[in-house]
Amino acid sequence: MYVRKRRKPVAEINVVPYIDVMLVLLIIFMVTAPLVTQGVKVDLPKADAEPLKDDTKPPLIASVDAQGNYFLNVGDSQDTPMQANELATLVAAHLEVEPGTPVIVKGDGQVPYNQVVQLMVLLQKAGVPSVGLMTDSIEE
Repeated sequence: MYVRKRRKPVAEINVVPYIDVMLVLLIIFMVTAPLVTQGVKVDLPKADAEPLKDDTKPPLIASVDAQGNYFLNVGDSQDTPMQANELATLVAAHLEVEPGTPVIVKGDGQVPYNQVVQLMVLLQKAGVPSVGLMTDSIEE
């Protein structure tokens, strides 16, 4: 007579499917993470921000008025509007001569938000590492 031994059931968890799911999730997060962080890098002013100190370099002020014209506070023609490519060229040239110069955007209150963003993108393409926003203090 042949006696057959009974096998005990194995009480182990098979982790292979969990590893597969984890790797798929990791790939999904790696692909979607760069898409979430879009936008222009900006140093936003604080509500109780203090003015720039006198010992810092004088900043470049790129302005956009209510009509959408661009201005830069460098050179002889500070009051004449300029094209976007002229502004980018002047900013890039100034930063080559004096690296580390702070750059500030001064936008009219009536300018659409898109105009200010386009100016910041233009400055970013010209090589500006960070941009500050100019505001007026609140008088009570």
